[in-house]
Amino acid sequence: MKTLSLFVFGLFFMTVSFSSVAQDKKIPTIELKTLESQVVNLKDYIKEGEITFISFWATWCSPCKKELDNLMKLVPNWKKQGHKVNIIAVSMDNSRTASKVKGVVESKGWSEYYTVLCDVDNVSYQKLSFQTVPQSFLINQNGSIVESHSGYTEGYEVELGKKIAQLSD
Repeated sequence: MKTLSLFVFGLFFMTVSFSSVAQDKKIPTIELKTLESQVVNLKDYIKEGEITFISFWATWCSPCKKELDNLMKLVPNWKKQGHKVNIIAVSMDNSRTASKVKGVVESKGWSEYYTVLCDVDNVSYQKLSFQTVPQSFLINQNGSIVESHSGYTEGYEVELGKKIAQLSD
């Protein structure tokens, strides 16, 4: 029983974890595709003077979709409060499931709130040193990664809102 408890405890920390990142760490060059299959660089979507939140997700990942659905409800409030927030949702669906991305995005209405990009080759895992989705990164107005977050727990978006407000001050 003790072994099972330790396993569950360890699994929890693997599933949901926050970590601060050195202030000078930037998003590397990562070629992705738009929903229209245009090749773009993720770095080009990080604008100086704006806070950027990047969420890596997949169509087969229920927590990922829940996170993006819940964030969508808060984005209008953040903008009303004057926070310059840019949200990027990067699908990690591979070539087998990538055809589902556009349908999910359209059915959920995400493109009204997020820039949606696709990493069919899954290069982001290696370039940003993460292993599974959902995975997110919060980037300050200077383009530095200030937080990395693995997993999703309901209510995280409220904490994210507080961090965005702090960065905006």
